[in-house]
Amino acid sequence: MKMLTASDVEGAGPRLVLSKGDRLTPLARDRAKELGVELVHADEPVTAGAGPTSAVPAALIAPAAVRAVSAPVQAVQTPSAGSRFVLPPSGVMYRRNALGPGFTAMGPKHRPKAAVVGAGHVGAMTALRLAESNLFSNVALVDVVPGLAAGLALDIWHGAGLYGFSTTLEGSDDLAVLSGADYIVITAGKARQPGMSRTDLTAINAAIIEGVCKAIRIHAPESTVVVVTNPLEEMTHLAARYTGFADERVIGMAGVLDTARFCSLVALTRQAKPQEVRALALGSHGPEMVIPLSQAFVRDKPIESVLDAETLKGIVERTRESGGEVVKLLQKGSAYFSPAESAVTMVRAMVLDSGDVLAACVRSRMAFGVCDTRVGLPVRLGPRGVKEIVTLALRSDEQRALQEAAARIGVRIDALDKPT
Repeated sequence: MKMLTASDVEGAGPRLVLSKGDRLTPLARDRAKELGVELVHADEPVTAGAGPTSAVPAALIAPAAVRAVSAPVQAVQTPSAGSRFVLPPSGVMYRRNALGPGFTAMGPKHRPKAAVVGAGHVGAMTALRLAESNLFSNVALVDVVPGLAAGLALDIWHGAGLYGFSTTLEGSDDLAVLSGADYIVITAGKARQPGMSRTDLTAINAAIIEGVCKAIRIHAPESTVVVVTNPLEEMTHLAARYTGFADERVIGMAGVLDTARFCSLVALTRQAKPQEVRALALGSHGPEMVIPLSQAFVRDKPIESVLDAETLKGIVERTRESGGEVVKLLQKGSAYFSPAESAVTMVRAMVLDSGDVLAACVRSRMAFGVCDTRVGLPVRLGPRGVKEIVTLALRSDEQRALQEAAARIGVRIDALDKPT
């Protein structure tokens, strides 16, 4: 009788034969499902990954509780790296698998490393959701405030057994922690306060983006970058400039968030649940937002056949102002739950190569007849960023609105490139 872990599943080939009394950790069972490994016990095939009514005998499933701790997980201060939290080598037993000092989370299948720059509310929530996805070997969190990223990384790690992830975390005030990152989410920057527009943040956040992106170029030259910092289109442009990366590898997060906001506001009409609404928010993360209603649906019905024009106009306007609405209500700071989830949605789509059509801020290269600038467009993402800009059959008024939005964004971006 023995406990079988994910590494046993990964090395088993197409079939894993279980001897009498053998038990599987929950993570091992998950990996069997992911890899298509057939679990066979006592000459009876067991299909991996079945739901609660699975034929897997209860004796094969290890209890979820933490089994034992042979050494405490603790913050390690690395003098050369400033305030930093890393996971020391230990014999710690985790909730879903037994991890030894030489543990590689996904065995022979590589799990990428993710990093988040900025440990404010958006950054901390992004780091949590990336770790919780269990798609990454490691999530690094970095912030200039000494101890902040280290403390948050440790706090998130404390909940690993409760959340059920095996992703390790590290936090530091040294940008060198980005080394080896495959995906980096930039949330660093000053947040909006009541009465401020996104463009009010341009000068201060431009300086922050410059420093961060020059460090990314040094420490993570093969990474793909998702920009969350406002003003979104301008900061995405600067991130591409300062990293020197191919345009496909520098993407702005706005359309996913604005689309989600639109869908949630449609749901307030009680005509559908948010997840039953399909739409895309294009253009800018602000006044030039364009939501083509010809591409919006409630379940399988065109949205314009479900809601009247006046209601839809109000929803579109409220979507444009949703960020400011949250800022006004909070009185200090800005939204962070849905922005973080939106950034993670983009990274997940890249890692999984899902093929989903998402709205994102990308270099347009004259798509839809718009000027060549950074603007929200429908895209498919892959492991190295933008795979393609997706063509939509927009109505003439929608196409014109998108072109006008891109032109106004282009003016602002051109101003950034002019010497002062």
